[in-house]
Amino acid sequence: MPRLLPRRMQFGHSVFPCHNRLHRLGRLHRAAAIAIALTPLASAALAAPSPEAALALKPVQPGVPYQQVAEADVAECRVEDLKENGWTGWVVETADGVRLRRFADTNGDKKIDLWCYYDQGVEVYRDVDSDFNGKADQYRWLGTAGTRWGVDRNENGKIDVWQQISAEEVSAEVIAALANQDSARFRRLLATAEELKSIGLGPTTLQRIAGKSDRAAEGFAAMAKEQTEVGPTARWVQFASPTPGIVPAGTEQSTKDLKVYENAVAMFETGDEASAVGGQVLIGTMIQVGDAWRLIDLPEVVDETRAMTQMAGNFFTPGGVSVSSARAALGEETQELVTNLEKIDRQLASTTKASDQADLNRRRVDVVERLIATSSSGAERETWMRQLVDTVSVAVQSGTYPDGIARLRRFSEQLPAGEESLKAYVRYQIISTEYVGKQVPDADFAKVQEWYLNELTDFIEQYPKSPEAGQALLQLALSKEFEEKQADALEFYTRVTKSFAGTDMSEKAAGAIRRLESKGRSLAFRGRTIQGEPFDLARLQGKPVVIHYWATWCEACKQDMKMLRQLQAKYQSAGLQIVGVNVDSTRNQAVAYLQANSVPWTHLYEDGGLESSGLSKQLGVQTLPMMLLIDADGRVISNNIYAANLDAELAKLARPAAKNR
Repeated sequence: MPRLLPRRMQFGHSVFPCHNRLHRLGRLHRAAAIAIALTPLASAALAAPSPEAALALKPVQPGVPYQQVAEADVAECRVEDLKENGWTGWVVETADGVRLRRFADTNGDKKIDLWCYYDQGVEVYRDVDSDFNGKADQYRWLGTAGTRWGVDRNENGKIDVWQQISAEEVSAEVIAALANQDSARFRRLLATAEELKSIGLGPTTLQRIAGKSDRAAEGFAAMAKEQTEVGPTARWVQFASPTPGIVPAGTEQSTKDLKVYENAVAMFETGDEASAVGGQVLIGTMIQVGDAWRLIDLPEVVDETRAMTQMAGNFFTPGGVSVSSARAALGEETQELVTNLEKIDRQLASTTKASDQADLNRRRVDVVERLIATSSSGAERETWMRQLVDTVSVAVQSGTYPDGIARLRRFSEQLPAGEESLKAYVRYQIISTEYVGKQVPDADFAKVQEWYLNELTDFIEQYPKSPEAGQALLQLALSKEFEEKQADALEFYTRVTKSFAGTDMSEKAAGAIRRLESKGRSLAFRGRTIQGEPFDLARLQGKPVVIHYWATWCEACKQDMKMLRQLQAKYQSAGLQIVGVNVDSTRNQAVAYLQANSVPWTHLYEDGGLESSGLSKQLGVQTLPMMLLIDADGRVISNNIYAANLDAELAKLARPAAKNR
């Protein structure tokens, strides 16, 4: 095949001197560099860092194509005070005024929270401390470097999820993951169960696509190790695909339009430029989730023995399933079972008859149980086991597998001794699924709730160290909040922080404790607006504030917004400020809603949704709607106020303000 030239070098370094000499600075230890950058800005007159200290800082993420400076030319560069956007900090420029770096304090707390890197005067990358705790937690490629926006939830320097990434950049990441046999890098390109739910897939399509994504995650390590074409020196060249198409809302019970690439290809090269050899990797279907593209298929490396084929179509290109390099490595029986499983998934996607759906779901579970029995490793076996549980749970809740709970119970009873972790997982899923099933229109909700809380209590006693026990404790704490038994809620939240330290659950519990104990006190609350600008609650002191957590899927939240618009007008003279906190799975969902509806106040957003976004964890928010009321002195009046009580409480706050005028 002819050699294809890259459009641009996206993952290398460009090096430019202040005065036309080329040189690369050695990489300093990032921790030391961060320490320099976080020097407090005690006053506007504080001496700026030297050019050498400022230019010693390096991006957290490797491979950023930013402009570097020859060591001999560093002293001729200059550091100036930052004077833009109301920020403080410094910019670093060449002697002739070309910007190299920008280090900014965007929220006025006298600490750097934005580290920006430039290439020929164009910003190409930034490290972002979005929660203002001194650690970068977001990484953005900009300008000529691309569109990637990675989120580092535990602030360890590694990207956990791509908040924004183009289809081209996904294909480049696939090549990098194969070249380095990096399973974690590949997994973060796959669509997650939460993301698949957020894009409105119908239940059978959701089940089918989630299963493929799970199998791709499980099979990548073996496939990457077996293939030899994409070696350590391989470099991405180009993305190729037919024109993307739209799967319209209403297809197989979907609720939203879905943008899709089918049979996408990543092209790569190995060897030096003079003798480069090209290759191709079929990466299959890609779907758009918000501002990011996601994979659902296991890649297939094309070599001399495997010509380019067409993968089984997930949306537009029905046909036979191609046998990937990973599939070829499976045993003959396993290959047959996986093929059978995908056939059932396609049948589920094409039928709406309830009896047929139930029968197909039973057959699907039969096949997965056989795959469990033929698994070649413990990890593979557990993956299939968890997929069985998740599949049945989704099918039961969607009404397409009425006897699924009984099947889950039998599966749980058959688990052998030593499978305590899996037993806990299955038991918790059974409780959660039954709870949903009991909430029918004519149910006695008080009795259903009593049953649920008793089941959770028994579960915690039986599996106290399981991750699911932490989730159960959070649910019990939330129930005590609803009962207005704050002491009991605090006790449960405290148990989570002590027993599950270092987890998202612990962070959420700590946030809930902070919220519950905030009444009558000042509350520190920071984040970024949906447009990416810094926000600090302290800046609103002197005015009453309502913080309103919401999502587009929460109908009660939308009703609250109508009420809040009325209150905003009614208490305009008192200076009422409303701050919305959106916890949708994707930013695009919130943006689309705000563009279509009049909601004229500040809205914050952070990736992770209700479950794991930093904004949810800051105040331990588990359910919607949730509102807090804060007075003009910055003190919390209510840490969970109901809409029906808000007008009366605001009237009390407005009276002192009227007297002072």
